[in-house]
Amino acid sequence: MHADPITTLARRMLLSRRDALRAARAGEEAVARPPVRRACLPPRELEEVEAALERIEQGRFGGCERCGGAIGRQRLLAVPEARCCLACADARARDANA
Repeated sequence: MHADPITTLARRMLLSRRDALRAARAGEEAVARPPVRRACLPPRELEEVEAALERIEQGRFGGCERCGGAIGRQRLLAVPEARCCLACADARARDANA
């Protein structure tokens, strides 16, 4: 199976970020730091990155989980772990704030 260039680039970006997040998490666990330090790492960022890598492996990367449409190429490059297209992400944010 040949992946398109956006998926290949996104995969490389996600792998790099996953490694950095794992190292940061391991460093926090190995060194005693004030509790506020943990707040610097988004609590679900590592899980979202790993979920995006799984979507790539399953051939589902780039599809919106809400409407089923395509997630824009620019959005995938900016936020490769995105689960939704920009319109659905905006709608979800509005719903959460309502």
